Amino acid sequence: MKRNAIQHTKGMHNDAKPVVFRNARILRLNPTKSEELLWDSLKKKQLGVKFRRQHPINNFVLDFYCHSHKISIEIDGKYHDSVEQKAKDEKRTITLSQLGIRELRFTNTAVETAIENVLKQIEEAINKTKDKI
Repeated sequence: MKRNAIQHTKGMHNDAKPVVFRNARILRLNPTKSEELLWDSLKKKQLGVKFRRQHPINNFVLDFYCHSHKISIEIDGKYHDSVEQKAKDEKRTITLSQLGIRELRFTNTAVETAIENVLKQIEEAINKTKDKI
């Protein structure tokens, strides 16, 4: 096994497989408008903590992830409105919770029309976890 593969399967990636890393790389190269908008506010520790973009964890690619506070941020488009996808999202949320990760979900519309409110909710989540660190 290559050295990089060993690093990717442990620690903050919770045994993510190589295919999850490939998917993350593809997603990083093709961000949605909402992801770009939120990333502009999260990158470079603008909220006081480091976020990663399209971060592999287990069998998932998290849109944004703060490892130090174990916070995942997901930006949902219309695709997430289907009954099937809602069921998958719920299972994902449960799995992440079992890994100790708090998941925050926002719609594309919320990010594009009320980014200040979205950032406020993210800051509140960060502040709640500071007491636990």
